[in-house]
Amino acid sequence: MSDSGKTRVVVGMSGGVDSSATAALLIEQGYDVVGVTLKLWPQDCVNRAEDKCCGPQAVMDARAVCHKLGVPYYLIDEAEEFQKQVIAYFASEYKAGRTPNPCVMCNQNLKFGNLITRAKKLGAQKIATGHFARLETTPEGRTLLRKGLDTRKDQSYFLFSLRQDQLAFALFPLGEKTKSDTRDVARHCNLKTADKEESMEICFVPDNNYGNFLQQAKLVEKHRGEIVDGHGHVLGYHDGIEFYTIGQRKGLGITTAKPVYVVELDPETNRVMVGDETMLDRDEFFVERCNWIPFENPPESFDVTAKIRYNHPGTSATVIPLGEGRAKVKLHIPQRAITPGQAAVFYQDDLVVGGGWITRG
Repeated sequence: MSDSGKTRVVVGMSGGVDSSATAALLIEQGYDVVGVTLKLWPQDCVNRAEDKCCGPQAVMDARAVCHKLGVPYYLIDEAEEFQKQVIAYFASEYKAGRTPNPCVMCNQNLKFGNLITRAKKLGAQKIATGHFARLETTPEGRTLLRKGLDTRKDQSYFLFSLRQDQLAFALFPLGEKTKSDTRDVARHCNLKTADKEESMEICFVPDNNYGNFLQQAKLVEKHRGEIVDGHGHVLGYHDGIEFYTIGQRKGLGITTAKPVYVVELDPETNRVMVGDETMLDRDEFFVERCNWIPFENPPESFDVTAKIRYNHPGTSATVIPLGEGRAKVKLHIPQRAITPGQAAVFYQDDLVVGGGWITRG
């Protein structure tokens, strides 16, 4: 409790409308609110990240919102941790022939990792973010994660890896709101972020060209390799598997009679394998580093709706846990471009059962 007797909440302020509305709603609900922005951007990203959630403009907007709301504001430098926990992971996944999901890692390690540590030092009992997701506590004291009410904006996918202690420390005030509700809250409080556009890009890759970012940041170097078909015939050459992802069709730099897609990336041989779209379909895959939310130990098997990437609509599947954090996922209908390195998140209706990271086998 703060000196006022109110529960103190640290709100992660990104400089956007969602976190601004989150802070306003919590003040309205009687919480003692403190705004915090984690300065995540490495110095060489600043010019490219001007408007993003890790850029200088975002900091100015977050500070202005807190001033308007009359709450304290802190800018905390976490650039070194961001470099280690997110950007280094981002590069190493591409080098390994996998397609990373940096937002999940950032949530797990920084927004619900380091931010919780910082919040406790500020005397807070909770942290809050502008994620569209809902939390629920069971009679047994377990914290459940559910989809946000606005299914078009639901962000529970990015939160699947949060542990029980992280979920129990969190608040998601926007979980019951729509995006338009959120803007209305900000407008009602005359916040400058009310009509701010939202970015759909990775915050440290503002032009969405991750290959350029990896090269400019000197995280990867071009290294020539072969583009082959399913029989191993060489069809052309590439500059490194880091610049490709499963399901990619454009930018392959080869001419073929029929459209071909990237179907496999081999880090051992630095080969890109291509094939027709039928080679992209799979009816089962494996996940590792699983996190289960409603239970400590999962059942022997259970049916779910599986999302194999954030913008995937979800498909019916059976999950068979294998122990040691691994599971087999059997899809009831084959799906296209199941990509190693991406998160597979499992739902039962709006409940997040958990998920894991797609692996080759």
